[in-house]
Amino acid sequence: MPTPPGDAYASKPGAESLSLDDLGDQAPAMYSSQGDKLHLHRPLTLFRRVRGLVCLAILLLTAFVALVLLSPVVHFLPRFFSVHYSRLWTSYFIGNWLSMWPYLFEEVNETKVIFAGDKVPKENRVMVMCNHRTEVDWMYIWNLAIRKGKIGYCKYAVKNSVKNLPLFGWAFYVFEFLMLHRKWEVDAPVIKTYIDSFQDKRDPLWLVVFPEGTDFSEAKRDTGNAIGREKGYPELVNVLQPRTRGFVTCLSQSRCSLDAVYDLTIGYKKRCPLFINNVFGTDPSEVHIHIRRIPISEIPQSEDVLQDDVAF
Repeated sequence: MPTPPGDAYASKPGAESLSLDDLGDQAPAMYSSQGDKLHLHRPLTLFRRVRGLVCLAILLLTAFVALVLLSPVVHFLPRFFSVHYSRLWTSYFIGNWLSMWPYLFEEVNETKVIFAGDKVPKENRVMVMCNHRTEVDWMYIWNLAIRKGKIGYCKYAVKNSVKNLPLFGWAFYVFEFLMLHRKWEVDAPVIKTYIDSFQDKRDPLWLVVFPEGTDFSEAKRDTGNAIGREKGYPELVNVLQPRTRGFVTCLSQSRCSLDAVYDLTIGYKKRCPLFINNVFGTDPSEVHIHIRRIPISEIPQSEDVLQDDVAF
């Protein structure tokens, strides 16, 4: 298992802490509103190509071995006796494998990850909501989770179609991700069943949701704003109109067992990376993650108020 980054917020000595407080919807634009038009931070050399392919091969090979050989023993067999211990052991092995990704980002690619905002205690059960600027936002949440010893307990709300992906679909099932169809009449009972299965407070849980529902594009933003104007919602520039119903339902049904909600804003310098940029280490040069920690006791119980105060 690679040595996890330290618990300090700035992962590299001398790194400046960046505050995104009070920037709201403009925050992601500081680094990436025009970034897609810029050159790569690092050139795509032959060395980076080879190194990236080797790292990716190692990650995929170890994932295959773990899912095929270990998951029946670690995940399924213990479930006949204890769901709690099944999750405990599965999360331990998952955490060891997932820790290779932050190691790749920060140590191999030398991407600087800088945290700002509220201090995050090592809490067991939280809900994480985050902006969704690009296809790899969800991976950088691991850089926070590993510092808190919870990387193996991250569960993501994802599209149900991912279950059809070779290898990864099986992985998401073993990892117990929340798979949604984005049709409320179908997803409502799925969410209830899922949340009910995680009521045991002995089971650490970082439930990660992206209220936007998909990664950002200008076309999606304009479509969402057109619909939002009809409902009196504010005009958004750098994020999409949130899909609040699923988020509010998840929070309402799980709040009795949660410690807090983390509201994350992720920005990239100087351009939004793609997955392949992460593999080859060409981008980003820096990732800035602003954290707003909201204790569960401070979150209103009314779903209407919650939708306005938290989702927006």
